Amino acid sequence: MEIQLDTRSIMNTTDHSYFGGRGPHITHIPLESISKLAPFSALIISIIFVIYFVIRLYILEGYLLRRVYGDIYTRMDETTRRGFVNHHIAGATKLTILVVAAYPFIDVAFGNSTLHSSFAGSKIVTQGDILVVAAQALIAMYVFELFYRPKISPVSAGHHIGTIMIGQSAIAISLNLVREKDATIEFILCTVWGAFDIVSEFLPHVSIILYRVYPTSHRFLRNIFCMSCITTLTGTVAETILTMYLFGSLWDRWTIAFKVATPMLHVLFASCQMWGSWNFYKMYQKQKRTIEMKESGLNDVELAPQKDELKASEPLKIYHATERTSAEVLIRIPEQSHRPAQ
Repeated sequence: MEIQLDTRSIMNTTDHSYFGGRGPHITHIPLESISKLAPFSALIISIIFVIYFVIRLYILEGYLLRRVYGDIYTRMDETTRRGFVNHHIAGATKLTILVVAAYPFIDVAFGNSTLHSSFAGSKIVTQGDILVVAAQALIAMYVFELFYRPKISPVSAGHHIGTIMIGQSAIAISLNLVREKDATIEFILCTVWGAFDIVSEFLPHVSIILYRVYPTSHRFLRNIFCMSCITTLTGTVAETILTMYLFGSLWDRWTIAFKVATPMLHVLFASCQMWGSWNFYKMYQKQKRTIEMKESGLNDVELAPQKDELKASEPLKIYHATERTSAEVLIRIPEQSHRPAQ
């Protein structure tokens, strides 16, 4: 009972002190529970794992990918095939989250709603409910990739592990609002990170899929890798500007732990994303060099003379090998005949 009374007092004082005034909407959001589904996060993510398993085994690997890609898919080795499947699951997951959670995210972070506002006029589902499920779906996607892919770079592994730990921690600390007074704003800031991750990292999934399907379409791949590099780079820059602006706007509400940890974690995440941009830039340069080599090879073939063709204006060179200094005799071939002059 004491905990409930303390929580209510916090909610009452927060409502009056933070609503209204200047600054972004997130600065006016009261300290409140994220969602009534937060205590059931383990159950939610377990259900999502089962859904990923069914989609991967019975839909993608069992039927759809063979049907759509044919020999391109069946000729892949195990490592390439698993990466190919994973990019389909990751891309579909991010697209689904973008469609379902875009409205509640924008309305809570930048609009006029709170996490307890109703979702699309529903009397049962709240904005926070949708955001919690979306967060668990994104976290489950990264866990699935860590277990499913046989090879993954240390940078990608670090990015995924950090996302998993921070996302789950943001939901877990919201269960104890008496002690964690910045739990609500921490969760919303994590949704901002996740939103940029979904938007800027969607095209790279598509580009890798297209790279496996059209490996010889170098001009097309050059353009798609260039676009992927640009989207990830601009996404990282925009994410840094926005998150640091929101973080600074909420400076008085952060505890000392988050004041120190949040910038450090963001630098690590931004470094991982910049590494991804650099990799796509190298893939772009590789396709560009391949195109240049092919074009230069074609030009060499076009400019090279035929073997049985001797131009009339070209002199015939005869060397006398018996002399120490080779004497060169130039005999010009008549235009009408290929026989040398007598």
